[in-house]
Amino acid sequence: MPPHPARVVVIGGGAAGFFGAIACGERSGGRLAIHILEGGRDVLQKVKISGGGRCNVTHDEDDPRILSEFYPRGRRALIGPLSRWRQSDTVSWFAEHGVELHSEEDGRMFPVSNTSSTVVNCLQEAARALHITVETGAAVNEVLTHADRGFKVVTRGMEDICCDAVLIATGGVRNALARAPVESTSHIMAAPVPSLFTFKINEPELTALAGVSVKSASISVPGGRIAASGPLLVTHWGLSGPAVLKISSWGARELAACHYRFIIKVDWSGGTESEDSLRRKISGQRQSHGARRVIRTSILDGIPRRLWSRLTSKAGITEETLWSSISKQEVGELCHVVLGERMQVDGKSMNKEEFVTCGGVDLKDIDLKTMQSLRFPGVYFAGEVLDIDGLTGGFNFQSAWTTGRIAGEAIAEKLLP
Repeated sequence: MPPHPARVVVIGGGAAGFFGAIACGERSGGRLAIHILEGGRDVLQKVKISGGGRCNVTHDEDDPRILSEFYPRGRRALIGPLSRWRQSDTVSWFAEHGVELHSEEDGRMFPVSNTSSTVVNCLQEAARALHITVETGAAVNEVLTHADRGFKVVTRGMEDICCDAVLIATGGVRNALARAPVESTSHIMAAPVPSLFTFKINEPELTALAGVSVKSASISVPGGRIAASGPLLVTHWGLSGPAVLKISSWGARELAACHYRFIIKVDWSGGTESEDSLRRKISGQRQSHGARRVIRTSILDGIPRRLWSRLTSKAGITEETLWSSISKQEVGELCHVVLGERMQVDGKSMNKEEFVTCGGVDLKDIDLKTMQSLRFPGVYFAGEVLDIDGLTGGFNFQSAWTTGRIAGEAIAEKLLP
C-alpha cells in the first residue's frame, strides 16, 4: 500500500456516479478516498424528477436477455453486465438500505413511499456512511495522466485533483460539460441525439382534445422500420405516451436525420381491429342502432367519445349523419382514419423526465466485465455517458445501477491488494 490511501475521483453526481462511488466504498471497506465531483448545483437531479417525482427505480423484469431487449442501443452488449448486477440485485440493495420497491401493472418499479426523495436520501446517506466526499459546482475540464499518481483531474474553480482511478459518469453527452472529460481521454463517441421525446403536431382539432388518452394504439413511420404499440396521450402540442416514446427511442437517429419532420400512421385500435372486423361492427351498428348519430357513438371500447367524434368528422361524416344513412364511401373513410390515420409531425418536445441521450462512448472501447476503458486504463465509464439508452420504464436507471456497480467494484479490486 502507498503511504496515502488510494484516491478515486467520480465525475458526475447522478445515479451512475453515486452508485459507482458507493459500490467502490462498499467493496473497499472504506479503505479508499472517494470523491464525487458534480458540475451542477445539486446532485441526483434526474432521480429527483423521474417518474413525475416518484422515481421509476427499475423495471420488474430480471432475466438479462429479456431485459436487454428494452435497450435500442446496447442490447447485446448489456447481457453480460445485466447478468453480473441484475435487476433483482438492485431491488435487494435498496431493500437492505430501507427502500422497499413495488411493481405497477406495466412493470415499472417505484419506492413504496411513492416519492423520489426516499431514493435520493438513501443514496446520499449510503455515501455519507462510507465517508464519500461530494463536491458540487465542480465541473471537470480534463483528465490527464500524471507521472507520480495515475491521473490529474483538471477542474474549474477548484484545485486540480491527483488520483489513482477515475470513473466518468457525466450523463448524456449532448452537454459540452459532460463531453469535456470524455474528449480529454480521446474516446470515440457516437454522435449524441435526443431519445425519449414527444411529437409536435400542428392540428388544432387534435390538440383541442388535450388530456384524452387511448389505452393501446399502434404507431408506425411509413417507409421505415419503426413501429410501436402502447398507451397514447393527446397533449396541447401533439402526441405523447409510451407508444410515442418507444418510437422516438427506436428511431432516435433516423428521426434526427429528417430534422423531426416526418409522417406517422396511427392505428387507434392498437391492432385489435382489421378493416373487415370494423366494417362488421359498423354494419351491426346500422342494424341495431340505426337511429343514433354516428359522431356521438364510439363503437370501439378503447376510443373515448371525444376522440371518436374527431375521427368521424375527419372521415367526412357530418354531425347529423345517422348509422342507418351512412354511405359506403363514409364507411371506407372511417375505416381508413381509425386504422391508419396519417399525421404530420413537425418537431419534438421534451417532457420533464423524458430527456435521454442516444449516443456516447463507443462500447467497443470498454471492457464490459469491469467498465474500464481499453484506450485509457484506470479510467472507467458508467451510465448514460456510454452509448447505451433504454426505453421509458426504469430501464435507463437499471443500466446506470448496473454499470455503476460493476465499475465501482472493479476499481476497488484493482486498487486494493
